[in-house]
Amino acid sequence: MTDQHCPPFTLEVEAGPGAVRLRLGGDLDYDTSEQLVERAQACLAADPAPQTLVLDCSGLRMCDSSGVSALLLIHRGTSPGGVVLQLCNAPRFLLRTLEVTGIRHLFVLDGADAQGERAQDGPPPVPSG
Repeated sequence: MTDQHCPPFTLEVEAGPGAVRLRLGGDLDYDTSEQLVERAQACLAADPAPQTLVLDCSGLRMCDSSGVSALLLIHRGTSPGGVVLQLCNAPRFLLRTLEVTGIRHLFVLDGADAQGERAQDGPPPVPSG
């Protein structure tokens, strides 16, 4: 049996005026999703509560069903207080997962993500006429 080395899950918190950014790195899975939910809940319970919670996914390598569940739990925590939940630098695999599961509309995506996805999908079709 070989010992495969997986990079550890990292979670860094950056608080600013009205917003908290959680920088995610590594694999968001069964073993790490609870850590993300607990940290997000702690940020939302702060006084004063943030107006925006940003999940910076630039370092995310993988997100399984437990990770998706964690994102939904965080969304559930932001909705009642009117906190904006923003995903930024979401990798293409995460955008696709959110689309396939029908939950993409629950998250505010930063402009770079939306533009990057359209660019990767190719230019829009030219109308024939």
